[in-house]
Amino acid sequence: MEFGFTTAAYVVAAVLFILALGGLSGQESAKRAIWYGIVGMAIAVLATLIGPGQGLWPLSLILIGGGAAVGYQLATRVQMTQMPELVAIMHSLVGLAAVFVGFNADIELGRVLAMDDAAREGLQGFAALLAKKTPVEIGILRVELVLGVWIGAVTFTGSVIAYGKLAGRVNSAAKKLPGGHMLNATAAILSVVLAVWYFNGGGFLALFLMTLLALFIGYHLIMGIGGADMPVVVSMLNSYSGWAAAAIGFSLGNDLLIVVGALVGSSGAILSYIMCRAMNRHFVSVILGGFGGTGGPAAAVEGEMIAIEAEGVAAALDDADSVIIVPGYGMAVAQAQNAVSVLTEHLRKQGKTVRFAIHPVAGRLPGHMNVLLAEAKVPYDIVLEMDEINDDFPSTDVAIVIGSNDIVNPAAQDDPNSPIAGMPVLEVWKAKQVFVSKRGQGTGYSGIENPLFYKENTRMFYGDAKDSLDKLLAHLR
Repeated sequence: MEFGFTTAAYVVAAVLFILALGGLSGQESAKRAIWYGIVGMAIAVLATLIGPGQGLWPLSLILIGGGAAVGYQLATRVQMTQMPELVAIMHSLVGLAAVFVGFNADIELGRVLAMDDAAREGLQGFAALLAKKTPVEIGILRVELVLGVWIGAVTFTGSVIAYGKLAGRVNSAAKKLPGGHMLNATAAILSVVLAVWYFNGGGFLALFLMTLLALFIGYHLIMGIGGADMPVVVSMLNSYSGWAAAAIGFSLGNDLLIVVGALVGSSGAILSYIMCRAMNRHFVSVILGGFGGTGGPAAAVEGEMIAIEAEGVAAALDDADSVIIVPGYGMAVAQAQNAVSVLTEHLRKQGKTVRFAIHPVAGRLPGHMNVLLAEAKVPYDIVLEMDEINDDFPSTDVAIVIGSNDIVNPAAQDDPNSPIAGMPVLEVWKAKQVFVSKRGQGTGYSGIENPLFYKENTRMFYGDAKDSLDKLLAHLR
């Protein structure tokens, strides 16, 4: 009865998770999709608690209550600008959980194998499942354990470094230890050697040493990726966490964990691939931590940045018929999305055509700008992807760039030595006039100089994005 109920509950939960994933692909269905996910997870947790192997109820309830309290605090305190690093640190917890579950499964397997047949008869839960396995099944279990622990360890340290770079606590520049990729390759080969030793009686020591190597690989891989490429990294780590969960699901014999892990792993991998194509990068080079490299010194930028005040921008907008707004992470930091929404509404009421151009890696997280604009009630139909709008810049009167750098950097097309060489960018410089809302004259998060700021048709609208837009609105009104 318990198995039947748990299986049925897991099927319902899996369907809800699939519906949630599908619904998140559209802004209008995203809120409903989140509720699908919430209900699915509630069913999954309940079915696991009262299903086969149930027990330790007081401890389980304490842990669930503690986790819920932490989750609530994070949800209420974390700002939208901190969502990317929150996602990264959540991935690290999934990876760490996979490592601990794998360690526990290995210890439990050793305990069960040391028992005689009589002692095994009274086992329950996961131990009873292990006791029924044949030698071949135990060998397969060890393979699953190794995969889950190794991927989980890589995910853990990789996600911690990604969090540090996103939060500004770790230098965002791409850095590798002497030896570069050879260190990663050596650690990977040694991991395979230790895995073979583990399969041949190496025990927990072999598994632990392999985990240490995997922790180093995760650290060194992400340290070797520049901060400008963090959206792809977050997506990639999301995929890693899913595969780690799926591998551990096989070890535990938990069908739902396998399904959910496969959903997360495959969707994260597909998203990473799509984003790599959007940035004209090779997917394998991202996996190996070779993203964002440069072949030589970048070209020097000539000219000077010319500043403009709110009054000048307002005059240009009064004369314009078509406007394209390009949002970036600076908009998120300044919490300027609502001011942008008000500006958009004001211009549209005057009969002007206003649209938004969204680059696939704008912000620090896939879809980061779409979420911010949706939160500010910007109409979905005027928010367009790069491929849909890039050809329209030459016929646009005014392009307003708010807190973006790399995604509007012409060096991607003009400088083969640029760290972003070959990356498709929003060609805002082709508009008749370009206004860049920026705090100061620095290079920004990625540290890459942007020739756009020095072009003749570009004016720099300095200041905090929200304050600048409020001044602009005052002049427009």
